[in-house]
Amino acid sequence: MNNLVLSVAPKFKNLRRLVLRQDKPQLVDNAVEVIANNCHGLEDLDLSKSFKLSDRSLYALAHGCPNLTKLNISGCSSFSDTAVAYLSSHCRKLKVLNLCGCVKAASDNALKAIGYNCRELQSVNLGWCEEVGDAGVMSLAYGCPDLRSLDLCGCVLITDDSVVALANNCLHLRSLGLYFCQNITDRAIYALAHRNEHQVWDSDKSSRVKEEGLMNLNISQCTALTPPAVQALCDCFPALHTCPGRHSLIISGCLNLTSVHCACAFQAHRPVNALAHHAY
Repeated sequence: MNNLVLSVAPKFKNLRRLVLRQDKPQLVDNAVEVIANNCHGLEDLDLSKSFKLSDRSLYALAHGCPNLTKLNISGCSSFSDTAVAYLSSHCRKLKVLNLCGCVKAASDNALKAIGYNCRELQSVNLGWCEEVGDAGVMSLAYGCPDLRSLDLCGCVLITDDSVVALANNCLHLRSLGLYFCQNITDRAIYALAHRNEHQVWDSDKSSRVKEEGLMNLNISQCTALTPPAVQALCDCFPALHTCPGRHSLIISGCLNLTSVHCACAFQAHRPVNALAHHAY
């Protein structure tokens, strides 16, 4: 694959989207440098699982591809947070960023830079980035008000402060992953529920409209949560479902939450014990 990219990239100078996802990592930095030197209009790049790439690749993309709106570098474990921060200062149009598994790259310092530079971000995946803490997530919440999707699964350091900041500042948030974030308590859940009271100005319709609110929430293994808090969240956001076949509220591993029901489950008039969403 590396030789193919080296030979083909210079011939496709108008390339907008490029997927180089690999099962067996082959790409090295010189291939990404050729892409950056020739494909200056590139908007969507997938380099996931490219374990052999170093910071050289990110520095090349920062200089050569300033129009990037989507970047997937999940599993690229060699990238540093310094290189990610530098990239964010040059690729300010980013809307989708996948850093899942980039343990060294996704630090609070990197997220502070991203929150400052990339204000158009809509989707960020920080799954299993165990060094991410409240300072980094809060920087995203304050700096990226258009955030729609945030995956924090496995970010074990974060607390309620992160979720409260997201609830107060990211009114467009639709999907939130908090799997195994065991420091999350009812305070965070109530903050999300109360977000339903916020309204935003819809300039197209010249009227104030309520946000649709959360549509997907993963709180699996968040064992400190109680049924009243999670039920309050379900009551505020009808798009969250615990009923069979529509699991958009994922509570596996939280046996104390099996009494929580979504709105459509209540309307089904089934026996209470048949409505419980059991762990799976």
